[in-house]
Amino acid sequence: MKFNFEGLKSIYLHEMDRFRRTLGQSLLSPVISTCLYFIVFGSVIGGYVENIDGVSYGSYIVPGLLMLTLLTQSISNTSFGIFFPKFNGTIYEILAAPISTFEVVLAFVGAGATKTLIVGLIIFVTSMFFVEVNVEFPFLMIFLLILVSFTFALFGFLIGLVSTNFEQMSIIPSLVITPMVFLGGSLYSLDMLPEFWQVVTYFNPVVYLINGLRYSFYGISDFNIWISIGLMVLFLIMCVTVVTVLLKKGYNIKS
Repeated sequence: MKFNFEGLKSIYLHEMDRFRRTLGQSLLSPVISTCLYFIVFGSVIGGYVENIDGVSYGSYIVPGLLMLTLLTQSISNTSFGIFFPKFNGTIYEILAAPISTFEVVLAFVGAGATKTLIVGLIIFVTSMFFVEVNVEFPFLMIFLLILVSFTFALFGFLIGLVSTNFEQMSIIPSLVITPMVFLGGSLYSLDMLPEFWQVVTYFNPVVYLINGLRYSFYGISDFNIWISIGLMVLFLIMCVTVVTVLLKKGYNIKS
């Protein structure tokens, strides 16, 4: 079947228009949260921890806070984007349209990733009002931001696909992703932990994402940058595979 660009464009613009209608809420909440993190952690704790690996504490936590925003926003944007049509029944109009499942997923995930990158940019600019931020490898940073946004937007699509109510949809972002980010070295270096907890942290996949992004900023990381990129690509492939299988079976949509 011929690639339906118009159908993809319609879904994408519809999702972006929903983002525009809630622009204040979508941008104000993460900006306020980021400001509070800098006030509490950057100012208060930063007064006791002067620098980590030669970087001031306030600057050191910027990649971690940015990653927290990317993960939570990309998941929530796309999970709600696909769940709401299921909830109000408009998903059947999409299924009846002459558009492939690949184009549907690409439209929802593309819109979710775009919204996440916009919010991420706002957070990045906000952080510059509080601390000095240097990006040593800008192209690597852009690549990682795009990769993380699209991968977790796809993961959010998967969550919205399998969820049957709003409570189920909020479990992963609030009870899994957020704790993993906070325990993944977003606000501290792994060298500051006792040896036992360092080993435990190695099993947290988010720690590799945070360190990869931190490397693009300051050239410092607790791990090799290729480990971070490799794990991210592996998780992307896993999400693509699972979403493809579920959509072909019409799981939780056509029933």
